[in-house]
Amino acid sequence: MSQPTATAMELETPIAPYVDTRRRSHRALGVAGKYGTIIGLALMIVILSIAAPGTFLSVDNFVNVITQNSLIAIVACGMTLPLVVGEFDLSLGYVASFAGVLSVGLMSHQGVPMGLAIVLAVLIGAVAGIVNGLLVTQLRVNALIATLGTGTVVVGLNYAYTNGVPVNLLPESRGFVNLALGKIAGIPNPVIVMVVVVIVLWLVLNRTVLGQQMQAVGGNRDAAELSGVRVERVRIWAFVIAGLCAALAGMMLASRVGSGQLTAGDGYLMNSFAAVFLGSAALRDGEFHILGTVIGVALVGFGFNGLAILGAPTFFQYIFSGGLLIVAVALSTVARRYARGS
Repeated sequence: MSQPTATAMELETPIAPYVDTRRRSHRALGVAGKYGTIIGLALMIVILSIAAPGTFLSVDNFVNVITQNSLIAIVACGMTLPLVVGEFDLSLGYVASFAGVLSVGLMSHQGVPMGLAIVLAVLIGAVAGIVNGLLVTQLRVNALIATLGTGTVVVGLNYAYTNGVPVNLLPESRGFVNLALGKIAGIPNPVIVMVVVVIVLWLVLNRTVLGQQMQAVGGNRDAAELSGVRVERVRIWAFVIAGLCAALAGMMLASRVGSGQLTAGDGYLMNSFAAVFLGSAALRDGEFHILGTVIGVALVGFGFNGLAILGAPTFFQYIFSGGLLIVAVALSTVARRYARGS
């Protein structure tokens, strides 16, 4: 006797809920991957506004957050370019520290005029970027290892130059402090510099041939090379621009504190990474881009500001920083999974 066969409806019944679940999960991944950072930023602002309405929710505090995080934004935007081409740069925090020390040291120890000292200090970032780029493209050293090694060498040069002692400004060089503490039309100078850097890098990445080539290299390096893109040169340029941004931020930081501190810019690295990866989950499906990085910086900045206002202990700030980096990378991964449709 033949066995009864299942009807089409009987076969579809247990499958339909599974398909619906998969669709809902896919839509949820899409929302998290494209708007996760923006949703997180909005929720953070709402929660902190409720928890500390008199201090957090004020114009002065918002201006303070923007000013305090303007230098991190400069580093993070520069860091975005190596990530666009598929590389990492772990030397940027150390480069920022050395550039700050060097800018003050050249004026105080070598008597170099302020303008020339600033230019030379910022160019140190370009040199570090060229070294990183050549190590990665010509010697085929993994970018993580190459940039970590370069950063360690920079730390050694920093200590060799200062003998491990912070460098103080001479009285005649006090005008250097006005670079970071001055204002133009009521807007703090670091904010103006940040806005200029953001606009320039956005234009480079979205409106120039170099920027289009960077995105092509990051999307498919082999295809970019076959289409005539000079892949190695594009990757080197990404490292150079990142180094310049880090050095610029380090020099501005030295101006802000009025001295060259050996480790002043080291902490920018992790916060910048968190901001860039959070930014890749803003408006795009896991793609690194300048506007997203700015949104990521805002989330990081308001997060730390809220912790300070609420009186969180120092150790919790480190926990928050590390946890934020993990969440940022997770969101970026989710966004890429959604973009691939998996």
